[in-house]
Amino acid sequence: MFRQRVKLQQLIRAIPLEQRQQTYAVTKALNVAENETNIGKPIGWDQARPYNEIPKVSLFYFMRHLMPGGKYYKMQFPDIMLDMRRQYGPLFRLPNLGSYEFLVSNDPLHFEQVLRAEGPWPERPGNNILHYFRTVTRKEFYKGTPGILSTQGEDWAKFRFSVNPVMMQPKTVRMYYQKMSAVNKEFIQRIREVRNSSTLEVPENFEEEINRFTLESVSVVALDKQLGLINANRSNPQAKKLFDALNIFFELSGELEMKPTIWRYVATPKFKKLIKVLDEIQDITSGYVNEAVERLEREPSNKPDHEKSVLEKLLKTDQQIAKVMAVDMLIAGVDTTTTVFTGALLCLAKNPEKQAKLREEIRQILPNKDSEFTEASMKNVPYLRAVIKESLRLYPLALGNARVIKSDIVLNGYQVPSKTAVTMLSTGLLTDDQHYPRGKEFLPERWLRPSKEEASKGECPHALKASSPFIYLPFGFGPRMCIGKRFVEMELELGIARLIRNFNVEFNYSTENAFKSVLINVPNIPLKFKFTDVKD
Repeated sequence: MFRQRVKLQQLIRAIPLEQRQQTYAVTKALNVAENETNIGKPIGWDQARPYNEIPKVSLFYFMRHLMPGGKYYKMQFPDIMLDMRRQYGPLFRLPNLGSYEFLVSNDPLHFEQVLRAEGPWPERPGNNILHYFRTVTRKEFYKGTPGILSTQGEDWAKFRFSVNPVMMQPKTVRMYYQKMSAVNKEFIQRIREVRNSSTLEVPENFEEEINRFTLESVSVVALDKQLGLINANRSNPQAKKLFDALNIFFELSGELEMKPTIWRYVATPKFKKLIKVLDEIQDITSGYVNEAVERLEREPSNKPDHEKSVLEKLLKTDQQIAKVMAVDMLIAGVDTTTTVFTGALLCLAKNPEKQAKLREEIRQILPNKDSEFTEASMKNVPYLRAVIKESLRLYPLALGNARVIKSDIVLNGYQVPSKTAVTMLSTGLLTDDQHYPRGKEFLPERWLRPSKEEASKGECPHALKASSPFIYLPFGFGPRMCIGKRFVEMELELGIARLIRNFNVEFNYSTENAFKSVLINVPNIPLKFKFTDVKD
């Protein structure tokens, strides 16, 4: 631990002072390192039962039931985990799926203990194939800098600490209000073009339109330009190819990373297919990035440093890091944001009274349908932010979080040694009345602060809040929190606000099994939303 702390401090000292002061994640990591005191066994360790007594799912049982005829055949992975919870309780071990044997917890009290034991360089297991691809298959592009999505330890820390001063700055995010506003205006116009003139419903492949909107939004940050994929360059075959490849990437990664497989020993057909898909994604995204870098080199900006774009700032730091970060943003920023955006629309469409309440708030910041967003007006949208939080609770992006703990802990009366991989499964807890009162209802009010009048009457929306703040962590936790969180939040806020200001949204179909679980949750039903123009 001492050596790790010294290395961490050396990394931080290498960053300019003013950037160090502006980097939340660096500060957080340093605090964790400085406060690391757990050098002995935790309280209750000697009285706890040994790790090998924790209930374990046998590999034979797991494999048999994943095969045709088994009860897990074609079952969604979250449902498999919930079934195992019913059988084995809140803490159980999965068979070794590769690098680790996973310990699965369904208890939010455990989540806090695990996250407090993540260490200064949190290790998030998974993405092993992506790491293999970047360090072996396409190492000539990554040149020892495999990026933020698949690295661990010191490699992760070096990269993250290099990009944090740019990516985590609130004032950097604010530079993109108008650029993202231009994108969502195009999206609104596209909805008017594709909806049926009689029914006002969009086609069932509307998910692709949302994908184009999210890719265009992330492009203004990652590439410092619009790609024109919503209107001008719709016929660009690269875009459709990228969407298809990303869908296959998430689906195959979920299967190969989360279920028993032999790809680590034998190059299976699915492994080969995934490598081929990653090649396609790499070629398309790096093509976009290289074109953007060449354009900025050819036409350098005369803006002062604090007004330069994310890509310009990263290029000034390190060209290789800038290229890899841009590729990571393009890969991570499309399907993920599409899922969250879709979930919010479904919630609002099925809860018209909440949609009307949101529209009234939005009228205050957008008096007209085409009004511009301002930094000042977007500071006062509590209900909009509550809507996004509540929709993420009902339609989460992922199963939960995972960490490799860096110190011994005691969970549920069992010894859990350092370097154990723990999956914190929030699926099922987010809608459980035990943890969220009226858990299956869409109630954005649960995220609002009570007004003075409500407080004086004893009416408190906080009574609807979670039993533990560690159940709901949609953007992760600590130094390893999603680096694009601020940009994603802005994209969602501006996109939903503009859409609800322009349209009344309906969805006149069932939302059962609206999403399916792959590596993340993705839309699973035709998104035939009905968009009726708001009169004023």
